[in-house]
Amino acid sequence: MKTTSDSQRPFGIHSVDHFYIDVPDLAVAQKFYQDFGLRVEQQADRLVLRTFQDDHIWAYIGQANKKVLRQVCFGAYQQDIDALKQRVLAENLTITEHDQGFTFQDLDGIAIDIRVATKVTPDSKKPVICAEAHAGERGASYRRLTTQVRPQRLSHILLFTSDLARTIDFYHRTLGLNLSDYSEGIVAFMHAPHGADHHTVAFAQSTAAGFHHCSWDVASLEEVGLGAMQMLAEGWDRGWGVGRHVLGSNYFYYVRDPWGSYCEYSYDIDYIPAGFEWPAANHDPEDSLYLWGPNVPEDFVVNYEIN
Repeated sequence: MKTTSDSQRPFGIHSVDHFYIDVPDLAVAQKFYQDFGLRVEQQADRLVLRTFQDDHIWAYIGQANKKVLRQVCFGAYQQDIDALKQRVLAENLTITEHDQGFTFQDLDGIAIDIRVATKVTPDSKKPVICAEAHAGERGASYRRLTTQVRPQRLSHILLFTSDLARTIDFYHRTLGLNLSDYSEGIVAFMHAPHGADHHTVAFAQSTAAGFHHCSWDVASLEEVGLGAMQMLAEGWDRGWGVGRHVLGSNYFYYVRDPWGSYCEYSYDIDYIPAGFEWPAANHDPEDSLYLWGPNVPEDFVVNYEIN
């Protein structure tokens, strides 16, 4: 059986294991994420977010006076932990070791946890589901029979950074993330090298660190639209979509939370296989956000953690 040598195998983290943000009101947060279709559990002084697919914890929501990004945890294979540690130490950063890995602060001061964890990014592109009706058949289901849209997994997160170019280089050098696409001075999309969606994590230019959105994979394009409808019905009437991105190609609907960040319903994002050299490029600003859809909200890329 042919195997891949250590010199040939991709190096780097393989997944966003979970993220941790603080918000001012846990009761409001619980309703928001439950309405979005996630499984929400109260644990002591924080919320835990799971999907209804499995028991993996995708996010922790704590309480503070204002919304703030507390930590991002990346999953890695056991055989990569020591090399990842050495890459971070080479940046003259301080690390704190724990049983499953280590933590450090990135160049924007974001707390980063690197730990041995199961790969939760997909290993292949999911088949596209498109309902087809033949002549003489009804194509749509009945509205009265629709049920709550429930995302299947976390697809990616987007963070604000004070220096986009520096952040791209840093995350490539230390964690092995590869650049997928970018629009210079605006936004960059990076993917894990072991097989992942078009972006595992993305970064938007700001004047400080912050959390912009978390994106959740749903089962169909129809679920993107139904998700938008279910959130509007619950009173969450600020958002953007339905539309389709250029960079990543996914269909989307963003729902704005009460603190200025977003949850995204996402479907059919581009997939980059392990070891594949994606043709990363610098794209015009008009292609950085969407192919079609409503106009972008004026404050869509405002970092409310600064104020």
